[in-house]
Amino acid sequence: MGNRLTKIYTRTGDQGDTGLGNGNRVAKDNLRVEAYGTVDELNSVIGMVLAYELPAAVRGCLEGIQHDLFDLGGEFSMPGYTAIEAGYVSRLEQVLDNFNADLPALKEFILPAGGHATATCHLARSICRRAERRAVSLSHQESLNPASISYLNRLSDLLFVMARVLARFENGSEVLWQPGKNRGA
Repeated sequence: MGNRLTKIYTRTGDQGDTGLGNGNRVAKDNLRVEAYGTVDELNSVIGMVLAYELPAAVRGCLEGIQHDLFDLGGEFSMPGYTAIEAGYVSRLEQVLDNFNADLPALKEFILPAGGHATATCHLARSICRRAERRAVSLSHQESLNPASISYLNRLSDLLFVMARVLARFENGSEVLWQPGKNRGA
């Protein structure tokens, strides 16, 4: 690939616009920029999860997902370009099923809490949902690869299940929601 970034600042975005992967310039708050920017944010938070001690299977999965998210960001940054295929979604489903197989049935809502990795994984899940919402908004204005939205939907499910796995790894249990706990306090 060679040296792609020889100079980090260009000053070309100082007026509030940015370049897409195809060279077109759009406003920095354009839905397409919002979509790939949120995917970038998600990838960064997954990097935070990876900074903690993790089970090997979770670590390997998240490292692979980071590469997928670069593919997805590239897709969102270039109108008409497709990188995410149905196989990406199927792979997430298989991994999700494997992680979920050993977890107890969920009978209560759980709080996005726990140890550091668990709580950070919940943050990644919520950012993933926002990325999905941004992609859906974009799809109302422009043609978008349906597999990319499915990928984000399935990834948020996987991150939820991973947070459940990590809760057991870090603390042994999840924090259950107690409706009305602070009522009258």
